[in-house]
Amino acid sequence: MGRSGHACSVLGSLLLLLLLLPGPAAAQKGSAWKTLSGDAPAVIAKGGFSGLFPDSSDPAYLFAASNQDSAQWCDVRLTKDGVGICLPDIKMDNCTTISDLFPKGKKTYRVNGVSMTGWFSVDYNSIDLTNVTLLRAILSRTNRFDGSFTLVQVEVALSQYKAPAWLNVQHDSFYSQFNLSMRSYILSMSKQYTVDYISSPEVSFLKSLVGRVGRKTKLVFRFLDEGLVEPSTNQTYGSMLKNLSSIKTFASGILVPKHYIWPVTADNYLQPSTSVVDDAHKAGLEIYAADFANDFALSYNYSYDPLAEYLRFIDNGAFCVDGLLTDFPITPLEAIGCFSNLNNTKADHGAPLVISHNGASGDYPDCTDLAYQKAVVDGADVIDCDVQVTKDGIPICMSSIDLMDVTTVASSQFASQAGVISDIKAVAGVYTFNLTWEDIANNLKPMISNPFGQISLSRNPRNRNAGKFMRLSDFLAFAKGEDLSGIMITVEHASFMAEKLGFGVVDAVIKAVDDSGYSKQTAKKVMIQSTNSSTLVKFKQLAKYNLVYKIDEVVKDAAPSSLADIKKFADAVSVSTKSVYPESSNFLINQTNPLVKSLQSAGLPVYVYLLRNEFFSQPYDFFSDATSQINALVHKGGEGGGVDGLITDFPGTAHRYKLNSCRNMGDKTPYYMLPPQRGGLLGVIQDKAALPPAMAPEPVLTVSDVAEPPLPPGWFGGERCGGSLTGGAGSSASATAAPPTPPRGSASDGRPTWSSGTTTAETTPTVGSHNCRFTYTTLLPSLLFIISIFSFSVCVRA
Repeated sequence: MGRSGHACSVLGSLLLLLLLLPGPAAAQKGSAWKTLSGDAPAVIAKGGFSGLFPDSSDPAYLFAASNQDSAQWCDVRLTKDGVGICLPDIKMDNCTTISDLFPKGKKTYRVNGVSMTGWFSVDYNSIDLTNVTLLRAILSRTNRFDGSFTLVQVEVALSQYKAPAWLNVQHDSFYSQFNLSMRSYILSMSKQYTVDYISSPEVSFLKSLVGRVGRKTKLVFRFLDEGLVEPSTNQTYGSMLKNLSSIKTFASGILVPKHYIWPVTADNYLQPSTSVVDDAHKAGLEIYAADFANDFALSYNYSYDPLAEYLRFIDNGAFCVDGLLTDFPITPLEAIGCFSNLNNTKADHGAPLVISHNGASGDYPDCTDLAYQKAVVDGADVIDCDVQVTKDGIPICMSSIDLMDVTTVASSQFASQAGVISDIKAVAGVYTFNLTWEDIANNLKPMISNPFGQISLSRNPRNRNAGKFMRLSDFLAFAKGEDLSGIMITVEHASFMAEKLGFGVVDAVIKAVDDSGYSKQTAKKVMIQSTNSSTLVKFKQLAKYNLVYKIDEVVKDAAPSSLADIKKFADAVSVSTKSVYPESSNFLINQTNPLVKSLQSAGLPVYVYLLRNEFFSQPYDFFSDATSQINALVHKGGEGGGVDGLITDFPGTAHRYKLNSCRNMGDKTPYYMLPPQRGGLLGVIQDKAALPPAMAPEPVLTVSDVAEPPLPPGWFGGERCGGSLTGGAGSSASATAAPPTPPRGSASDGRPTWSSGTTTAETTPTVGSHNCRFTYTTLLPSLLFIISIFSFSVCVRA
């Protein structure tokens, strides 16, 4: 048994090219750590980089070995002929293809008093396992590396992966039933190779090694769940935790599940930390924390940010663990090397610009007061408002025009107003313009967005309906008093609102901004974002804002003619993450799109959307780590995206990135803070049938994609919005203005009307009363006569 010859040799070379990049292994810190030794905490790669590759596989170990400061963990199992192999589970069928090769090999044994049924290494000689290959042990991870890599012998792990070695022996007493001595095997390995750590949850096994291994080998007692019984003492692990001084007699450290240190409630929120770290240090024991993985369900307090979880264990101001056992070693390396001892309250409005997406919508319902407050506290440079309009013509902040998406309207008395409007979406909805502001504010509750709820990645359930809705005027007033570099107002459906609702949203926004005093200050930039060039053209005609054109499709570049066209109406551009890093089936492909450089060369800053912390939102190449993705998108040169701003549901994660101590280090940048090689992971897939499908080339943005007809006229505040807004930008209303033309789809008397629909019938969208306040004070008699004819006109409530 061994590695698979030429294929694995090629694989090893590829991985080394991928990961052995220039730069120090860790950034140096001036202050001492609160570990027992005062040194930085150790990082232990469980089965190598097992969060990406099958646990204990050749590529997993090679990937993790690129940083020689992290230890390589091997769960030691013995074969029938006494050969040690690294496997994460005593039941081989949970992590290998053994059941396919030996379908009749299922057996039942008692393991530490528990009956287990499956395939066990003790039933096979090492030569029998030559063709057995490894599988991912956690089914939510990619299957594209399954069945490609053979088992790794302990001797290979100790001799060929140039990193500190940690051998874990989980079931010594089980192997003794088969006349196999785990003690003899481990002692033999420790005499032939350097073994830095040996751990076990069995007291008798560790005691048998005392004085028989080298002085530099650390013996670590592994705690299991509190209620389980340690087999040699018949005590529960929970009770043994109360007598750490006894453990000091045979071990130099302890390894505990992370919940021993930071326990969580039944609904997965953090409780206060325990004293176990301090207790261990007082007893002279190092303490290592286990069970870390970026793609596990983290406590909601971490906002799906794995780096935040690691920092809680090493940089909380009170204590620091001595090591971290993890499936994703790159993230704790980032935490230790670049993100510890930072001043997270430091204001930094420099590049990259951190722009919230509906406030801190990863933690609170979109566009609520709590979401905006959290965004400011978390360090957003710019907070945003998606503008919609209510039935009574009030601009509000709401992430969707359909209240079904973001409120509790489906369970309210207004659910019967649901109808289909094909101009907006193909399924029935209850739209903001169906209800008045009072209807929304007094009768509905916000509903937190859950983009990955279908895979049980729910956001902050305790606050799923927390917060208050905000009018645009409320948002502007709030932002004005906060430490921000600007605000971003997103305007969509402007043409629909004008043509079908008779509402001029552009003029409404301008008036709200003017009324809030933003036109009389320069400290905060007013940004307007839209996917519609016609909307931005209208804003450019009427006001002086910073206009952001959002490209709502994946493109690889922009034609020179389209760049020239965009420059006429926009000051910046926002693009999708997939336009910067093309991907196929969650793997980056070997393609560098010139889009960002083309836009920046035309003088257009580039903001990228949409960043989320949930691991499911990131390609595998970013290691289920939002910080790795941010770093790649921002990084200038090489494989980096080089963007100027980040639009995110979690502004706290992006703000913390700006403060990290490894920025601007040039050639001294640690390898783990360099962008991944595009297409690098695809090259590791051995089974060509497992490769993702080839992607069709992305299009180039052309003038025809950008150009749009002008916005149709609409009404706001008693005036047709094709002209100027009374009291706002532009000239005042003319005394001889013509009467309004009824919007298309409105009643013949000029009133916009709403007809309640069903889930199958197309409905006629309208706004009811706009609370029209006509300011035509010097109208000619003829105009007054015309208005009198329209006795059921727009000023009558529909």
